[in-house]
Amino acid sequence: MRVQQTVYVLDDEQDILELVGLHLRKSGFTARCFDNATDFWKALEQEAPALVVLDLMLPRTDGMDICRELRRNAAWAGLAILMLTARDEEMDKVLGLELGADDYMTKPFSPRELVARVKAILRRGGGGKEQGASLSVGNLLRLDLNTYEAWVQGEKTDLTSTEFRLLRMLIERRGWVFSREQILDYLWGKDKIVIDRTVDVHIKNLRMKLGAAGEYIKNIRGVGYKFDA
Repeated sequence: MRVQQTVYVLDDEQDILELVGLHLRKSGFTARCFDNATDFWKALEQEAPALVVLDLMLPRTDGMDICRELRRNAAWAGLAILMLTARDEEMDKVLGLELGADDYMTKPFSPRELVARVKAILRRGGGGKEQGASLSVGNLLRLDLNTYEAWVQGEKTDLTSTEFRLLRMLIERRGWVFSREQILDYLWGKDKIVIDRTVDVHIKNLRMKLGAAGEYIKNIRGVGYKFDA
């Protein structure tokens, strides 16, 4: 029997909560809906979901701050996040991605598309157990392909599922140069969202988290990126 994955939905609009919750449950998920950040944090302390659908315009708090706090806390740093908001400016989308969101949808939205994106995010971060499930670059980097955990010079580093997949892609074919389009196709396939700076944002975040090891992710001007260590 397939275990149902839990999705938390945080939005202050009751009709949005009911709509999203209904469609998630119809698609086989366990949906827990919250109309305020206080109840959301209390639930999170008890059980971490597979994914959070996060509204940005909340009363008395901001969804960006919640996203920032999730990524700052080691217990939740790898949690998948789908931002759902009425903010449709490109800079809002870029900021959301810079803070570590895996995807970004604007209101009004299609519930069926939202569920499809939730499934796509979880597919990217999931999958079965892999044999020989470790990928290393000398003593510099080690990736556990089953747990999505990363170590830099022996120190554990918290990466989002998207950052982890991007780093894995570059390391597995170190020395190869990948265009931004190739990276987008690898990370999102047909589900990809089109934002000009998406790849650059994730590369920037990845370099920052890798510290000194980040210098091995090279920008090949006018072409794309490669890992060269």
